[in-house]
Amino acid sequence: MATPNPTAQATTNTRDGSVCTLQAGCDTMWSLAQQFAYRRLSTREQGVSFPPKRSTLSDYAQRARTIAAAYARLYLEQEEYGSPKKKGRYYWMALGAFASKTVACTLDLTRVDAGKHAPDFTGLGYVRDGLGKGNFWLFQDIAPTHWYHNYSPDTFAQCLDTRGENGCHQVVIDNLKRLPWADTALPTLKYLPISGFIKSAFAKITEIDSAKKSTDRAKAQLAHLMDIAQHEQGVILQPLMYDDPEFAKWVQRQRGWMSWFSPDLELVFTHACQTDNQKLKSAAPEGTVLENYKSRMNWIIQAAKQFHNLMQTRAEFMESELKIMAGWYVSKD
Repeated sequence: MATPNPTAQATTNTRDGSVCTLQAGCDTMWSLAQQFAYRRLSTREQGVSFPPKRSTLSDYAQRARTIAAAYARLYLEQEEYGSPKKKGRYYWMALGAFASKTVACTLDLTRVDAGKHAPDFTGLGYVRDGLGKGNFWLFQDIAPTHWYHNYSPDTFAQCLDTRGENGCHQVVIDNLKRLPWADTALPTLKYLPISGFIKSAFAKITEIDSAKKSTDRAKAQLAHLMDIAQHEQGVILQPLMYDDPEFAKWVQRQRGWMSWFSPDLELVFTHACQTDNQKLKSAAPEGTVLENYKSRMNWIIQAAKQFHNLMQTRAEFMESELKIMAGWYVSKD
């Protein structure tokens, strides 16, 4: 079977009345998509060079807020090639925005951020790095799929199975290998292939778009969200963070003798870090073992259902919060 050439662009040449056709394969499409994720988390270096040199944002909390902004913009169809009339199809992105904002808030806490100054004493430096790594590489995994679907939904399905170790042009692969934690993250995540959960989630976008009844649309949205949540937690974060024995050890200690020193496990459904409104936050059930996938997913499912209820009953409020987070994005060019 021939490699698909999903996009073709006709361009004029110097011969009057003639055209030539340039075709881009799947590797070009995934390269463009991956570069989108890199651009969102980098800034141009000062000076004159071509192509312009870029540097990855170094502050973990700032990076997490930038990711929250990109997720919110994708949900709101404000990102590149978005379609405002289809707002709501990227349902997980709304929950992802609140989750990445929560990561930023956790990283901002003195007792977590201080870990970078005394990692040997508390281990919080290791926890801090684990949170930063998971947040960063989840974005590198999930944002390109949405960008590509925005750009060319008709060819997206053709190229799904080509993403992975050799799915991009070599220059983009080389760039990926220079990103933070890439030496361990890329082999652990097998160079970001498309999982069955992602295939299922994007298949449900058609159901979301075509639903005639609001109840059918809401059902498809929740199913889409749950698919990506399983990908997020099981395919990306579990092997990257929680299966790391050192990270798991310090998470266990934070449940024990260090519990007084550790941030609360809760997801707040506002742009703020905290709220007194119990209906606007989901706290991890007592006994949650964070590093255990099944135990953690019990909480994620509970939080997702609470989020879904808020999105259905308080849509205006929830979208106003998402718009605030979307406003955290500032062009790095």
